[in-house]
Amino acid sequence: MLDLEKVKSEALEAIKNVADEKALEELRIEYLSKKGKIQALMQEMKNLSAEEKPKFGQLVNDLKNSVTETLENKKEELGSALLNAKLIAEKVDITLDEYTPKIGTLHPLTLVEKELMDIFIGMGYNVAEGPEVEFDEYNFTRANTPEGHPARDMQDTFYVDVNKLLRSQTTAIQMRVLEAEHDKLPIKVICPGKVYRRDDDDATHSHQFMQCEGLVIGENITVADLKGTLELMIRELFAKDAKIRFRPSYFPFTEPSFEVDMTCHVCGGKGCPTCKGTGWIEILGSGMVHPNVLEAAGIDSKKYTGFAFGVGIDRLAMMKYGINDIRDLFTNDIRFLNGFKR
Repeated sequence: MLDLEKVKSEALEAIKNVADEKALEELRIEYLSKKGKIQALMQEMKNLSAEEKPKFGQLVNDLKNSVTETLENKKEELGSALLNAKLIAEKVDITLDEYTPKIGTLHPLTLVEKELMDIFIGMGYNVAEGPEVEFDEYNFTRANTPEGHPARDMQDTFYVDVNKLLRSQTTAIQMRVLEAEHDKLPIKVICPGKVYRRDDDDATHSHQFMQCEGLVIGENITVADLKGTLELMIRELFAKDAKIRFRPSYFPFTEPSFEVDMTCHVCGGKGCPTCKGTGWIEILGSGMVHPNVLEAAGIDSKKYTGFAFGVGIDRLAMMKYGINDIRDLFTNDIRFLNGFKR
């Protein structure tokens, strides 16, 4: 009986002080295995009388159950402690400053280009593109620009060779569309893209800029259609109450030709420094497609008419976003571009 109490006391004390699951397993083997101390106590039963054996056997079983329960409780305790230690080690410090990922954005020229495309696609227009290295024929000849015209001069145009050049106007795309679709009338198309001209870069001029030209060819197309189209474009881009006015002008590929002004988007037409007190801002060129242009594409100019217009996307972006220097659009200054984040 003394041995039984001694084993119980030693086992429970050892289990209480164990530090890890490996040592706990060693204690289990030491006390509960077939060759363990508790099983050894059972061997003593052969030395007991018949009356003592049942009581002693019951006490040994109680000891075994007590040690087993204590082992299981200790194992659960060690497991919880291990899990808590792991959680602490992997804890996320939510008190740290949040990390804001760097998010890019569309360039202001792209924003305006997409807005223009949305407007005109909504009116049933298609979007056409063309090569930036263009033939003289499409850039000038088919656009009714005669030999000797100032626009053809080396001082104005980047020539690659005698027949090829960097397109100076997206009118070249219109000429390609007329050639390809002259027998698929009516035509409704806009032509956005880069153009190149020999110019000294300053706050309002650049040797490379973006244009968006529009072309409509069909029966009974009039100046009223042109005016209504441009007025809708201006109102969608700037203000719902914006108005436009036509002033006579000259372009080789349109007749009659018009410069188009819009009511100042800053003062609403009342007069301010932006519009120099006039209430109007010049915005684009336009006109009715010249009969020579139609005939060059194989379209009967007596049956069909059309209008065309061309607007500088850079100019629209500068007006829309209050940009004072066109060079800001090309210098890749991250401080400037961050102003257009989504």
